[in-house]
Amino acid sequence: MKKILWTTILLILLCSFNVYGEPEDDLNTYEDFKSYTETGLILEAGEVKVSQEYEGFTEKNQYVKLQVTSGKYKGKVFEIDHNIPDNYTYAIEVKKGDQVVINIDEYTDGMLDVAVTDYKRQHYVIYLYILLLVLIIIVGKTKGVKAVITLSLTMFAILKILLPAMLKGMNPIPITIAISIVITIITMFVIGGFNYKSTAGIIGTSGGVIIAGLIAYYIGSKVKLTGLSSEEAVMLLNIPQKINFDFKSLLFSGIIMGALGAVMDVGMSISSAMEEIHNANPSLTKKELFSAGMNVGTDVMGTMTNTLILAYTGSSIPLLLLFMAHETSIVKILNLDIIATEVIRSLAGSIGLVMTIPLTAFVASILMKKNKK
Repeated sequence: MKKILWTTILLILLCSFNVYGEPEDDLNTYEDFKSYTETGLILEAGEVKVSQEYEGFTEKNQYVKLQVTSGKYKGKVFEIDHNIPDNYTYAIEVKKGDQVVINIDEYTDGMLDVAVTDYKRQHYVIYLYILLLVLIIIVGKTKGVKAVITLSLTMFAILKILLPAMLKGMNPIPITIAISIVITIITMFVIGGFNYKSTAGIIGTSGGVIIAGLIAYYIGSKVKLTGLSSEEAVMLLNIPQKINFDFKSLLFSGIIMGALGAVMDVGMSISSAMEEIHNANPSLTKKELFSAGMNVGTDVMGTMTNTLILAYTGSSIPLLLLFMAHETSIVKILNLDIIATEVIRSLAGSIGLVMTIPLTAFVASILMKKNKK
């Protein structure tokens, strides 16, 4: 067990070191220049000075000396006039020692245009990710290793199968449902083993996710959701691949994927508890075992529905504060596309979660009593 534990931790560290230590060029090619996204280190940073003021806006600039730390120009030192716009979101004021993300435009005549675009955050993200994986393995031991494996497979399925398929113009809904079911099957069997407990969890979870997706699709069509309520969705209209996305389908695809984690948790919790109950008292009838599963499920339901609602509410706090600050009418709020989208997303996911409880309990009670016979 210790060999597995430390081997897994070592692999995680090595993979993370490669990602952090030697990032590949992020290259975009245009007609008259190539654009690279790289990382850099601030060697010197001057005082921030006001460059111009107009119509209530103030633009600032700052002398910056930086060294490129990745890609084609690694090791090169540049001195630039760093522009700081009058927008808090994009105002990047740097100081000596800061690690930053830079953009390098390489023109056909050999000229280079270097600009600081953001602070470098990837190393802290990677450190936090490593900490999570290590804690999962230390606390869960063998099951922790299994959890890391399933997490890796889930990320692979999303990043290498689901998203590329969408970028090729395929219908997002059937792909998402298929990927969700595959993720559920792999996760349940890897974590719970090949048994009736895992089978019941798979059936219950798949059923709940499909129900959530169908409800969201039906209600979304009735209330005429556009799928363009987010800024990111609008930006998809101008991507280089020139894909004509069905934004409604993308929206419902996101609802299905968003509900999967919570629904899977409920499905496994109920089927696992029912197996323990059945092993402790094999004389229970199907009805009694089903009732026990429902009791467990209703306890889980109260917290998990809150989890979904709070997760979606938490991501919308700035927007909700804006509505309260301007005393916006509740009628206007509920009929806005962006609000209706989030409400339907959370309610459809919660309905799928609730429906997972009786479905999992019913399937588990049948399979476990059948197994006894």
